[in-house]
Amino acid sequence: MKLAGKTAVVTGAGSGMGKAIATLYAQEGAKVVVADINEESINAVVNEIKENGGQAIGVVSNVAKQEDVDNMINSAVNTFGSLDILVNNAGIMDNFTTVGDVSDELWDRVIGVNLTGPFKAARAAINVMNNQENGGVIINNASVGGLFGTRGGAAYIASKHGLVGLTKNIAATYGSFGKIRANAIAPGGVNTNIASTITAPHELGLKALTAAGPGPSADPIQIARVALFLASEDSDFVNGDVIKADGGWTAR
Repeated sequence: MKLAGKTAVVTGAGSGMGKAIATLYAQEGAKVVVADINEESINAVVNEIKENGGQAIGVVSNVAKQEDVDNMINSAVNTFGSLDILVNNAGIMDNFTTVGDVSDELWDRVIGVNLTGPFKAARAAINVMNNQENGGVIINNASVGGLFGTRGGAAYIASKHGLVGLTKNIAATYGSFGKIRANAIAPGGVNTNIASTITAPHELGLKALTAAGPGPSADPIQIARVALFLASEDSDFVNGDVIKADGGWTAR
């Protein structure tokens, strides 16, 4: 039980990687706050965790809204007494839209969910964790798009690069001079329903992605195992790192 006695908040936990992380954390002894924008999905995940003997509550949360973020963090502390792990997993795509065609609305929406949301959640979590004896761990689910230029559209790529930078800044400050470790995961292709949001891929953006060549696609549990490692004491000397989990896609 690598997370026994720990309390974890996982955003975007109603499906895909977030669900896999939440359920794996519960199996490893964590008390989990399942946060998502979809209440029906939340309830399904919470029920699954409880049916398997775990502890969980659900919180409807749009990470782009400060009041939802505050409620999410406060629910963890008020219900379970601490906040030990924050996984910023919620994210959206942008149809591979390139700079010349990105609308202000699309830019603001993608940056709001993928970067501002994790910032707001990390800010709230840090003010709890840094006052706890055992500190805490922040894990940001970024993307290989946060390391390269053609694994998404302009807004998506910018948001994930920003999330990597946010991770390193937290690690260099609150990790070096506080009690909080922060690391990021950079998945490649993963079999989740986020692909269903790619409704009208931009021709040039898709051409740039295709030029990188096809890569293997992971099962969400394979990313969840990386998130378990980063949340557990197995990684207690890992801070400010970005772990690629792309099956070797970007190694070619």
